[in-house]
Amino acid sequence: MNKSIKLIVNYFFGPLLFIVLSYSLYKQIIKQPDLPERWTQIKFGWQNIFFWVAFFLMFLNWGIESIKWRRLILPLQKISLFTSIKAVLSGCSITMLTPNRVGEYGGRVMYLDEWNRIPAISLTILGSVSQLSVTIIMGTLGIVFINSQSAIATRFEGISYFSTQLLLIVGIVTSLLLLLFFFNVGLPLKWLSQFTFGKKIARYIQYIDKVSRKQLLIILSLSFLRYLIFILQYALLLRVMNVNIEFILSIWLISVFYYFMALVPTIGFTELPIRATAGVLILGLFSTNVIGIHAASFIIWCINLVVPAILGSIFILGIKIIKPR
Repeated sequence: MNKSIKLIVNYFFGPLLFIVLSYSLYKQIIKQPDLPERWTQIKFGWQNIFFWVAFFLMFLNWGIESIKWRRLILPLQKISLFTSIKAVLSGCSITMLTPNRVGEYGGRVMYLDEWNRIPAISLTILGSVSQLSVTIIMGTLGIVFINSQSAIATRFEGISYFSTQLLLIVGIVTSLLLLLFFFNVGLPLKWLSQFTFGKKIARYIQYIDKVSRKQLLIILSLSFLRYLIFILQYALLLRVMNVNIEFILSIWLISVFYYFMALVPTIGFTELPIRATAGVLILGLFSTNVIGIHAASFIIWCINLVVPAILGSIFILGIKIIKPR
């Protein structure tokens, strides 16, 4: 490829994405209808130790995800932990502009050698499947817990019985299918290899068959650990915002909340109002502090998506899309 074209691609894409992301974040935040009330709530929250515990858990969260992704792509390419961190945060940055966080795949693989980028997507998807599996399983268990407690289940009469049971059935079926796929990732590869049109696709995703069962269990365990951090962050921030829900109950309600969010198609920037609405729908059954629920949703969105996206956009400034062989 012409040297001048390489320079344009390498040094124009990063700054442009940084500008677009920064502007989009600014527009998304300032258009929130109850932003002044949320901001007042947040300013008081800064004085609470639990606020800072939730904030610093963000670094542990993305650190675990970086370890997980580094282990996943090991059959393909060996990279340092710092490179993996940059890749994960850059993926978080790009995913803010794409539906259902699809952009994270493209953001991450930019840090790999060009010839490894397409094969790495299948390994990255495998990591997403592990995280989704944990989210669906725990959300389903949350619904089971709610159904088992008559006093709690009564509160859910505001949400139709049919909807709750449908979510339960969908959760059980989806959990089984995801786990079946996750621990038998070689089966789709063997099936594709039987067809002429599928042989080329199978060539790109062959590395998923090189991930051992032991490695898959480690990946699933890391996904579960990340999930526990998500839950703990949200539960702590509800407490900071004076949303008084009993701790164990809040854990299961948040599990149902994340399960619901996993089913709803979103783009990073449109996720905030959906989060706030879903939070009030579920948590509002047990607390009248709507502003507090909104504020907790807003802070979680900022901590787990906005801050990493900003850091990722800074790393993107240094990405070389086209690398010398």
